Amino acid sequence: MRQQLEQTISTTVQNVFGQEVAIELTRPDAEFGDYATNIAMQLAGRLGRPPREVAEQLAEQLRTDLAETVSQVTMAGPGFINLTLHDAEALALLETDLTSLNAGRRVLLEYSCPNAFKELHTGHLYQTIAGDAIGRLLEATGATVYRATFGGDVGLHVGKALYGIELALGGFQHLDKLATIKLSERSQFIAGAYVVGSKAYEEDEAAKAAIIERNKQVYALHASGDHDSDLAKVYWQCRSWSYDYFTAFYEVIEVKPFDRSYGESETMAPGIALVREHTPGVFEESEGAIVFKGEAVGLFTNVFITSQGLPAYGAKDLGVIKLEVDDFPYDQRVLMTGNDQTAYMKVIFAALKGINPDLAAKQVHHPNGTVKFGSGQKMSSRLGNVTRAVEVLRVVGEAVEASDTATRQAISLGAIKYSFLKQRLGGDIAFDLNESVRLEGNSGPYLQYAHARARSILRKAGDAAQQGLQGASLETGERTLVRALGEYGDAVALAASELLPHHLCTYLYELSQVFNRFYENNRVVGDERQALRLALVARYAETLKNGLGLLGITAPDQM
Repeated sequence: MRQQLEQTISTTVQNVFGQEVAIELTRPDAEFGDYATNIAMQLAGRLGRPPREVAEQLAEQLRTDLAETVSQVTMAGPGFINLTLHDAEALALLETDLTSLNAGRRVLLEYSCPNAFKELHTGHLYQTIAGDAIGRLLEATGATVYRATFGGDVGLHVGKALYGIELALGGFQHLDKLATIKLSERSQFIAGAYVVGSKAYEEDEAAKAAIIERNKQVYALHASGDHDSDLAKVYWQCRSWSYDYFTAFYEVIEVKPFDRSYGESETMAPGIALVREHTPGVFEESEGAIVFKGEAVGLFTNVFITSQGLPAYGAKDLGVIKLEVDDFPYDQRVLMTGNDQTAYMKVIFAALKGINPDLAAKQVHHPNGTVKFGSGQKMSSRLGNVTRAVEVLRVVGEAVEASDTATRQAISLGAIKYSFLKQRLGGDIAFDLNESVRLEGNSGPYLQYAHARARSILRKAGDAAQQGLQGASLETGERTLVRALGEYGDAVALAASELLPHHLCTYLYELSQVFNRFYENNRVVGDERQALRLALVARYAETLKNGLGLLGITAPDQM
């Protein structure tokens, strides 16, 4: 509808003023109509005429050219032109096919990315929820989405964790003690060992040397395929525990499963090969290491292979790009990381541009900020004061009142997800427990309750007939609700195109406010227009359910 209107207006401008223009319609406040354009003000400068005069001439012709679609063409302010659709066209917007927006597009979406041997913290929870919502939005608009996650299963953090594990076991030869650790305690056992190792690394030179040696041994066991030494058995067992923990957690928070999980251990070889293949050229040797000199493109020098011949993060990141493009034929790769990685990712993409410009052009870095709580502090897993993701779930769950476990779970996840997603992705976000679980205001539980309330209205009507919406004649209150419902497609399209779920959150909350005003002023059950209004209530409930679903939030029928 929007595109058809824009094309017709563009043709009218060409016919009336002899000017070629690109029209972009916007959504004004409801009192002004359904669409608006400021094209008259743009044309005024070219034509040397007052904007209002241009608007009047253009509006006059548009009343004829848009007569089949638009019931009113009015002017406002210095030269805005507002369009009000016929009821039939307004109702037609409720049936927009969103899949045409990204039909045929293939997107590799990499997010979450927890490291084995470490705890899942609130940052992982936030990014996993945001990535899941973005994937759902892209799929809803027709894209094929490949979900991937990439984490460290080698590196210094593993050496630190193994140091703590060795102390806890009394030596790797006592690996049989691992069998005594309960399933529910495994992730905390490993996370606790990591904290012990991190502290020892900073405070004890002997421990630091031992941890560095363990790090080298882990790289070596991957190179040799060692699964039989005591160290290898402990490593592989605890790595498996980490991955099992991640999978179980993803199921608990009800996000879509990943198509592929990559570990740094498998990206080392392809990453090293790429770097060495383009040295000299893209990379150069420096004091025994291989680096990318980023200063030439306004960035900084970054080590890709260390002087010990080990792959640095840069080589591993190039390695995962190589594996992903081999595994998935994507048109675009969207990488989600914390915004503290922005400068670093520019270096990686600059190096990739030197290797493969076409592949580099497909890369998009989509950073997110940090979750901050009442103290305003960012937590640190290194110091052991991390806000564990499971603790966030527990605390929110305890604050939710519900009649059964399934409803409590739905409301708890709705509270957390909506609290994260309603805030613009990119900057730091504030998480307020009390606000997140409120049944009033802009919260997930409020929208879930709004949906349940609409379903209650429909249950109250029982088997009463609903009128088909096609061809309906609308009263003022009904028309306002239809207009708001018709903006759903715009909200989803905007959220998907900008990869920003908060646009959909804002829309859903504003829609609920429009419905509240409609319901206060327009009797539904028992009114002579009951059949039509029940159909509108049903469409409203379905829109809320679908919109919340794209955010990964369940909409219970009763609360």
